[in-house]
Amino acid sequence: MSLDPELAVLMEHVAEAASFAELLADPSGTDRLEAFSGGGLPYSQPHVPVLTVSAPGPNGLVPVRVYGSGSPLQPGGTDGGVPGLVWLHGGGFAGGDLDMREADQLARELVARTGGVVFSVDYRLARAGVHFPVPHEDVLAAWLWAAERAPDFGVLPAKLCIGGASAGANLAVGAVMYLNDVGKPLPAKILLAYPLLHAALPPADDPSGVLSGLPRILRFSADDCSAMLENYIGGPVAMASSYAVPGNADPSGLPPAAILASEYDDLRPSAELYADSLRHAGIPVEYRLESGATHGYLNHSAAMGVVQRGLSFLSTELATAKPFQ
Repeated sequence: MSLDPELAVLMEHVAEAASFAELLADPSGTDRLEAFSGGGLPYSQPHVPVLTVSAPGPNGLVPVRVYGSGSPLQPGGTDGGVPGLVWLHGGGFAGGDLDMREADQLARELVARTGGVVFSVDYRLARAGVHFPVPHEDVLAAWLWAAERAPDFGVLPAKLCIGGASAGANLAVGAVMYLNDVGKPLPAKILLAYPLLHAALPPADDPSGVLSGLPRILRFSADDCSAMLENYIGGPVAMASSYAVPGNADPSGLPPAAILASEYDDLRPSAELYADSLRHAGIPVEYRLESGATHGYLNHSAAMGVVQRGLSFLSTELATAKPFQ
C-alpha cells in the first residue's frame, strides 16, 4: 500500500519539522499546522448543542464539554436512550485540548451521525509538575459524573461508552481497569484510536518504506515513547502502575472494544498487541486498520475521505453498543 493521497499532499507543510513544539515555535508554525490539518479544505462542521460543565474530582473541578442532548430519561422508563461516549483527546499526555479536531470535530461528527451525546474531558496535562495519577483521576472523576448524569442527557448509564485517541486511549483503558478492579459499573464498550498502551514496542512493519519516509514530526522512536510515558508517570517506566501503562496487564473482565489503528504509525504494534490480548482473554474486539493513514489522522479535516472512514467506524461502534453488565 501507499500513503493516503489526501494525506500525502499535506506532508510538505511539516516536512522539515522535528516536533510539534519546534513547528509551533516558528512564526509561521500555526498556519503550517492548520494547512497540514487540511484546514483549507471545504467543510462545514455539524451544529450540535454544546454545554460546558464541571465534574468534581480529587484534584479539583474537571471541565467537561457536553455535545448533544437527548430527552431526559424517565425513572423506571423503558426508553433505551441515545448513545453516549466519554471521550479523551490525545497529545502525548502533555498536549492537546478540547478544541483540537480529534476532540471537537470528532464529538460533533459522532453526535450528528448517532444522535447521541459525547462528554469530552479536559483532563489535566502532564506538565508544570502534574504527573500520574492526576490525569487518571481526572478521567475517573469525569466518567463517574457522566455515568451519574447520563439520564439527564438521554443516555442510559449501562450503554455509556468510554474512549480516546493515542494518549487518551491509554487514559481510557487505565480508567476502565480501575473501575473493574474496584467493582464499579463498567462502560458498555471501549473505543480506541491509534492507542499508546505499552512501554516497549516492536518496530512496525514497513515493507514499502512509506513509514520511514514520513516527516520526523509523525514518527515515534523508542526514546520518544519512553520520554512521553516517563513524563506522564513522573519517573522511570519500570515504576509505572498498570493503570498508567495498561497494555501488558490482564484485561480479563473488561467490556468489548473497538480499535482503530493507522497503517503508517510507529504505534500500530500497540494497537495490534492489545487487540490480541483482548481476544486471548475472550473479549470481543472490532479492529480496523486504516489503510494509508498516519498517527493522529483524526486531527485532519473531516473534509478528507480517510477521516470520514475513521469517523464512520467509531460512530457505528458507538451506535451499536449494548449494556455490558
